[in-house]
Amino acid sequence: MSWQPTTTLETARVRAAVISAIRKYMADHDILEVTTPTFHQYPVTEPAIESFVVASEKTQQDWFLRTSAEYPMKRLLAAGWPDIYEMGPVFRDGEIGHRHEPEFTMLEWYRRGFDLSDIIADCVALIRAALQAIDKDQAVTQRIASYDDWLHQATGHFSDVTPEVLQALVGADVHATFDGDRDALLGWLFDTKVASAFAPDQLSVVTHFPASQASLAKVDPTLERALRFEIYLGQNELANGFVELTDSDEQRRRFERDNQLRTRRGQTPLPIDESLLSALAKGLPDCAGVAVGIERLLMSAIPAKDITEVISFSSGNPR
Repeated sequence: MSWQPTTTLETARVRAAVISAIRKYMADHDILEVTTPTFHQYPVTEPAIESFVVASEKTQQDWFLRTSAEYPMKRLLAAGWPDIYEMGPVFRDGEIGHRHEPEFTMLEWYRRGFDLSDIIADCVALIRAALQAIDKDQAVTQRIASYDDWLHQATGHFSDVTPEVLQALVGADVHATFDGDRDALLGWLFDTKVASAFAPDQLSVVTHFPASQASLAKVDPTLERALRFEIYLGQNELANGFVELTDSDEQRRRFERDNQLRTRRGQTPLPIDESLLSALAKGLPDCAGVAVGIERLLMSAIPAKDITEVISFSSGNPR
């Protein structure tokens, strides 16, 4: 393996300018920077995410490298803290590819009292501020549409498509690979038919996901859609945000469903973060939050074909 960095000095300066612009945006909007632990006692239960396990001989306990700062940041909000953000390294096991590294940089922030339209506008403004710092903003257009509108435009069908039609849309091989898992199949369909066709110089904002894909977001009972959004620049997903779920009982049920799904998929069920549930029970204020992948943002802005072009040193794992 070469000892040389995988990025260039010029790209490192672009990265520094983007990070400086982000911190200025946060300061201008009175959002407090915080630091939370990298080692967590509890992993995330989300079946699509795997944590790195760090075994400690002295404490006889397994620790988990964080996959995001979300849980401890919500504990800060429940303790009465104001709008907050954190930017730092996160770790995900098994994520290797042209857009994935096991370690990457994530920006996360939370705004008290924001609804879905507020947090989308906030996120778009931050992304544009970062792009403006490197003279990339003016060429970028934007379009906002619901998950179903995007899907219907690309496939002629909505997310409530029948199982038989969904199987026909994805093909028998893909259907078998995901063992008929509806949300996994919809995710594959969206990635391959919708996101793959996003315009290269467009911020494509996807709102109101199916309720079954709510993750840690509230569900609008009238629309029966998750108050969740994603933002792409070109075909790179940059941001994933929620109007945050504040009900501890519902959050517990979702964690338990995650573990049931993990078991069905042959994955190890994981311990539930009781400290987060205690914080929610104490009272998480109405808020919205969003996470942005810094390397994805840089890949879109430069542009770069591989994530290793925008980090100092790659993991060295084969792609």
